[in-house]
Amino acid sequence: MGTNNSKCPPRMSVSASDARESSSDQEASQETHCQAVLAYLIRSGQLRIFTNDESDVDDKDEDLVGCNFYKPTQPPQEDPHPNTEELDKSDIKEEIMKSSGAAFRKDRTPKVLNMLQNRELGRNKKQQFTMEDQRTITCQYLPNQNATVADYGYKAFCGTYSKDGNIFLSASQDQNIRIFDTADDKFQLLKTIRARDVGWSILDTAFSPDGNYLIYSSWSDAIHLCNIHGDYDTHIPLQLMPRSHSFAIFSLTFSSDNTEILGGSNDGCLYVYDRESNRRTLQIDAHDDDVNAVAFADNSSQILFSGGDDGLVKIWDRRTLKESSPEPVGTFGGHFDGITYIDSKGDARYLISNSKDQTIKLWDVRKFSASDGVEVTWSKGKATKKAVAKQNWDYRWGQVPRSVSKKKKKIAGDSSIMTYRGHSILQTLIRCHFSPEHTTGQRYIYTGCATGDLIIYDLLTGKVVSRLKGHTSCTRDVSWHPYENIIMTSSWDGTVKKWQYRHQEDYREEEAEEESSESSESDDCSDTTKRRKCQRMTRQKQLSKRQMHCSEGGSGLTN
Repeated sequence: MGTNNSKCPPRMSVSASDARESSSDQEASQETHCQAVLAYLIRSGQLRIFTNDESDVDDKDEDLVGCNFYKPTQPPQEDPHPNTEELDKSDIKEEIMKSSGAAFRKDRTPKVLNMLQNRELGRNKKQQFTMEDQRTITCQYLPNQNATVADYGYKAFCGTYSKDGNIFLSASQDQNIRIFDTADDKFQLLKTIRARDVGWSILDTAFSPDGNYLIYSSWSDAIHLCNIHGDYDTHIPLQLMPRSHSFAIFSLTFSSDNTEILGGSNDGCLYVYDRESNRRTLQIDAHDDDVNAVAFADNSSQILFSGGDDGLVKIWDRRTLKESSPEPVGTFGGHFDGITYIDSKGDARYLISNSKDQTIKLWDVRKFSASDGVEVTWSKGKATKKAVAKQNWDYRWGQVPRSVSKKKKKIAGDSSIMTYRGHSILQTLIRCHFSPEHTTGQRYIYTGCATGDLIIYDLLTGKVVSRLKGHTSCTRDVSWHPYENIIMTSSWDGTVKKWQYRHQEDYREEEAEEESSESSESDDCSDTTKRRKCQRMTRQKQLSKRQMHCSEGGSGLTN
């Protein structure tokens, strides 16, 4: 049985006193070292342990260990025929179709000019664009071109917009947290916070609901609270007092009422920190392995989601949560490997989970998995725990085996209502999200990818609608502006990129102009470059005027 669930620990230094251990301490140290080597060999797939219980292992259809991998730059194949049977029967299909405008139009892809004409001629009964109309248009102009807005020279781990979209928070392996002003389409550095007590890297960050504070975590016994605005800097450690010495919070978030902080750690526990009493109030044994993802179901802050390296997603009720008898209200089983991220739709009913099995799954909290889809039932086929226990490759170091990424039969008891394939999870805990309600009606699911791509899925069909290439290394974090059609990607190539829609012909013209201006050396060429820049600015102003003209008498296209 192999495991691939531990993360890279912080670098450790050896003091002079450590070199003067007693003989018994040396033996203990050697034993610990041997255990670490054995664990590494098992994780890397070079060694596998079989038990008598595995005599019925169904590996006949799987590739041999260490053979037949996908290339690092090649993602797993997309599912050409996603199974939407369960989703078609679910309420979410009708909800998404209404919110995105798909349910109100006869033509699946109406032209914007036709919509404008219908509005002006009064064929649109309201004689203005509804929110659904605006979303219909936005969905036709998904971001397709990028610009590099930051280059750190170190791996970028986190990047997320604030609730109002006016702040972008970025954290990288250089131990700096950078806060950018993004109001009015700007991207200006407001503040840089030097993180404290960092091992390996900053692992996660989160905004407070009021937007005045942020928290971050690393390989440390504490999470840290910092202010964003104000003349004086606040940098406070919030001690969690864990049981283990090598401790990290992989995922954390604020409650909607701003009174509590929820975190998931590498000791399999959930931690709740009370801001009013300034102490940890709960430590819940939640999963059999690392807890990589936590989230609140909605703004009530009562229902919690957690996902771990045991491959399970668990639902908890904050009102009945007790350290002495921690029992989830329900469990989702169906992934073949550990969970890397969880995102809630925000309605306390639907959530998505990203997994090392190279899939995203959509869940309905009203449909929990039966026990045969969760527990290890060796005599009754695969359950989630059994499937995870059989994984013998390490996502941090290896490539994706074809046996892992290929489409498989559902685990017995899998209660997910949709599975999305076409992106790869390697090296780190890559994140996925629902697209914003305001601009898209949450029509899409978008995720980072180990290839450096940004992948956008159609939630209703399961197909990849956009695969955007721009980074040269793993894209770990992605964030869609809550009110504008802009996506930010943070990558291990050290860059942060801003994705927007641009017409292909205009983009080619600008590229040609830039190449021409770079090759020009004479004064005449310099004048030509200036003239072209003026022409480009004029075109942009004309485009803005057209957009304003389109919005007259209605709610507009750009709100």
